[in-house]
Amino acid sequence: MSGAGIHGFGAYVPVTRLQRSAIHAFNGWFAGGLKGLAKGEKAVSGWDEDPITMAVEAARDLYADGARNADAVTLASTTHVFADRANAGVVKEALNLADTVMTMDAGGSQRCGTSSLIAALDAAAAGRTTLHLAAERTTPKPASEREMTAGDAAAAILVGPGPGLARLIAHHSVAMDFVDHFREAGEASDYDWEARWVRDEGFAKIAVPALKAALAKAGLDGGRVARLIVPVAVRGIPELLAKSAGIAPEAIADTLGAVIGHAGAAQPTLMLAHALETAKTGDILCLVGFGQGCDILLFEATGAGARPRLGVSGWLARRRESHNYGQYLFHRDLLSLEKGMRAEHDSKTALTALWRNRKAVMALVGGRCTRTGTIQFPKTDVSVNPNDHAIRTQEDYPLADVPARILTYTADALTFSPDPPSCYGNIEFEGGGRMMSEFTDIAPDALEVGTDLRMMFRIKSFDELRGFRRYFWKAAPAH
Repeated sequence: MSGAGIHGFGAYVPVTRLQRSAIHAFNGWFAGGLKGLAKGEKAVSGWDEDPITMAVEAARDLYADGARNADAVTLASTTHVFADRANAGVVKEALNLADTVMTMDAGGSQRCGTSSLIAALDAAAAGRTTLHLAAERTTPKPASEREMTAGDAAAAILVGPGPGLARLIAHHSVAMDFVDHFREAGEASDYDWEARWVRDEGFAKIAVPALKAALAKAGLDGGRVARLIVPVAVRGIPELLAKSAGIAPEAIADTLGAVIGHAGAAQPTLMLAHALETAKTGDILCLVGFGQGCDILLFEATGAGARPRLGVSGWLARRRESHNYGQYLFHRDLLSLEKGMRAEHDSKTALTALWRNRKAVMALVGGRCTRTGTIQFPKTDVSVNPNDHAIRTQEDYPLADVPARILTYTADALTFSPDPPSCYGNIEFEGGGRMMSEFTDIAPDALEVGTDLRMMFRIKSFDELRGFRRYFWKAAPAH
């Protein structure tokens, strides 16, 4: 198994952190027993975010140096946006990867994140490089324990031949239809079983033997494990596994539950990315994936390889505290509000036009005049250079990763927005090129001419009549 390894990692955590105390303040009259969970905060995605947009940002965090190499893109999630459209294919378009890149979605179990990672590692042993992504945006029932513990996030791992920054030592899997919770197709929320039974029958009798078998396969003693990564929200499980395998208690990784919550199928990849931030040469990392069976992956850190732009720690530092539980419910379609007549319009997307302009819309590819160097968006047959309207001289010029700044801005309280007021304005890219853009992740009173920006892939609008969402790029604060 020495022929494959991790060559890069990245993450994404939404900027909004909903305080659990705000959730309990609203639901405490009905579910008083959840008071013990009303501590800390959870990461919640905005109305214009979903597993696809979060996966794009995690991948961009990984590709901090700009070089984007991959033979395949996989996206693991149990909350995929599309049932019959390649979710990973949308990510591939947004990242402006070659059309020869293979794409694949993985789902159906909380274990899909680790199982698809194993598949990527097996492909790496055969010489293929895979961008492994995992993202989750859950909709737990209000006043449930899962609502208190769940969070939204995404993570990325670049897997390829050779040791990279963490070489694969061994992996081991078992598959058993142990149903600790479930959600049928078309349902928004999970049905959970009793936590003690899950611990005693699931983890104790499935995960413990799997962990021991993986260590035996690798020829490792539990004492060698420097970081045990157990992505579960149930208390006591990491300690149970560590004790059973002779792993030191101090090796147990932070579950990030207090600051992010449990991000479902994305949690294993997220916690692995977090562990890689501080892993030292020779450290043994043990990753556990649980869901209708168990996956165990063992890595040895090499100390080599590129680092992400922000990583989990960087995204955690980029936060905005929220006590607005009503806003959270509205953005999850759990609270119906009168939207007014300004929201009544047909948002039908012309799929023919989307196809013809897919690079501009999905990847924010503009044009650069090869004669004058003028940069513009969108790319057209005629240059916008006032002194030389050159014809058919433009080459593709990707703008998604180019820094920008605010030229003009408006906070519009009259037009409909799921998160009023609607903020937009003119922006200018570093090196040239201007466009009208919506702003996201910024408070209206923080808008200022000259503010540094970075572009982020987001939902533009919803076609509620046909069940289709449009994506485009929005400008967000650079820091």
